[in-house]
Amino acid sequence: GGIDERARRSNRMKLVNKILEQPMHVEDVIRLSRDEEICAWASARISAKDADVIVCDYNHVFIENIMKSSLSSMGIELSNSILIVDEAHNLPDRVRNGLERHLQRKVFDGAYFEIEEYLGNKEKEIKESNLDDTFARGEIEDIRELKRQMNKLRKDMSKWYERKKIELGDKNDMKIETNDFLNKINESLMESLDVDQKKRYEILEKMISLLYKITPEELSDEEKETTCSRIAYMLEICIEYKDNSALALVIDRIPPSKRESEENEEQPIRVHSFLLDPGVVSGSLFEQTSGSILMSGTLYPPSMYADVLQIPVDRKVISKEYSSDFLSNRRPILIARDVTTKFTSRGPDNTHKINQHIKSTIKNSKGIIALFFPSYAMMDKFSNREREWLPSSIWPKPVVIEEQRIMSKREIENNKKRLYELESKGERGVLMGVLGGKFSEGVDYPDNILQAVICVGLPLAPPSAQQDALKKYYEKRFGNSLAWRYSSSQPAVNSLMQAIGRPIRKGEDRALVVLLENRLLQRNYKICMPSSLQTIEVSNPERTGKRTKSFFDYYPEPAKENNKTMG
Repeated sequence: GGIDERARRSNRMKLVNKILEQPMHVEDVIRLSRDEEICAWASARISAKDADVIVCDYNHVFIENIMKSSLSSMGIELSNSILIVDEAHNLPDRVRNGLERHLQRKVFDGAYFEIEEYLGNKEKEIKESNLDDTFARGEIEDIRELKRQMNKLRKDMSKWYERKKIELGDKNDMKIETNDFLNKINESLMESLDVDQKKRYEILEKMISLLYKITPEELSDEEKETTCSRIAYMLEICIEYKDNSALALVIDRIPPSKRESEENEEQPIRVHSFLLDPGVVSGSLFEQTSGSILMSGTLYPPSMYADVLQIPVDRKVISKEYSSDFLSNRRPILIARDVTTKFTSRGPDNTHKINQHIKSTIKNSKGIIALFFPSYAMMDKFSNREREWLPSSIWPKPVVIEEQRIMSKREIENNKKRLYELESKGERGVLMGVLGGKFSEGVDYPDNILQAVICVGLPLAPPSAQQDALKKYYEKRFGNSLAWRYSSSQPAVNSLMQAIGRPIRKGEDRALVVLLENRLLQRNYKICMPSSLQTIEVSNPERTGKRTKSFFDYYPEPAKENNKTMG
């Protein structure tokens, strides 16, 4: 049955007023809207116009195609808004992700079949309506032309991808010029046409606007975009940045986890776009605002984020670092002098020492321990050989909870609940994860549930065409000395800082931190750590064990909340 439109409008306005009365959790808005049979999203959008404070995802401001539709429909102008960015250390990568796109060869086939289906439906519509609709016939002619163009493109691009695959050889990836890709598509479109060079992108731009119009009859919830719109968006990005080195195009191989099938090609290749400079997007947005506040526990050094995000230099900028309430004696940080994950220093002896440091820490500590690695590959290696680092003297054997490459919020919460269940039974547990991953960033562990954190190595970005392009771009922008720090060492150390902040959520919490990486004692990494951080060097696993034991003897019990919360 449902309710009539007038009642629905009345119910929606009641919900809008309720949203504006006091801060509400999104789940409460959804529950109330379900009861009244109205759209929660539309109600929130309407209420935004009259709200004083709007809490939203970064995308609504920093991802251009979302921002254009989102802010204007909410009646919001950046020029009369103050922008507060929480967890701002994530902002550069989130802005970069907004322009990260990839196209396989087969998308041109997919787009062709989408156009064919759309054209068939349109022709059928006109035939059945018996109307002499000139506009509709003009549109159909355009779609027929688009179909011809895409048919030619899929053949031409198939040859181009084949050539690039040969060029790539046994390498994992290689950088290509944006104009190389763009010109190949443009040549294909213009081959049979006699067009003035000044208008060289006109046909391509018309094709892009038509590609956005191709919508299949049914688009599932999982499919947020059509194959046609994926090509259109990638081409739009390439045209916008064709003469700007802030965008890099790379030919790389599709990771096994992202492949749909293993049958056709051994390692299919794709064209992959990367925004090297988030500041080209964020700079003008910060320029438009009335003012901005960027904050995070690991926004270090503030000058790097001001540079990378292109915070306007003609506006007054205040950089402030606040001292921590967390007493360093309740969070000692041990740095091992005898181990590293540096590629050239790896070997059985180094791995054995890492195992012994982990074993000494677990054996001499209590409760739940977090153990973080620089990559999933390294975590898997240690996971497969847990008997080498898990003390056999602890019974019952500690339960190991392992992070998965792909995890939903619900799965993360369920794993978190398991930690509290183990603790309530008086059992030990090890939470295994990756630095910069799901467990080590953005998850709160209240009630001092984590009693120690062990970080193995440094999560430096592995060598790649993208990383190489980023370093070269930063060398041009910031000079040689800052380029390495901004592109590699500082982001890696900031991932460590995020991880070691997990167990300490309030002043009374206590936890031991063990960093198994001797590079942190070298000057070029030491300068990446806040000067307020007090560290203790340990020379071998025995010293780590002794330090761990004395810490837990001195602070035997974790700090407890009066009212237990799951956070």
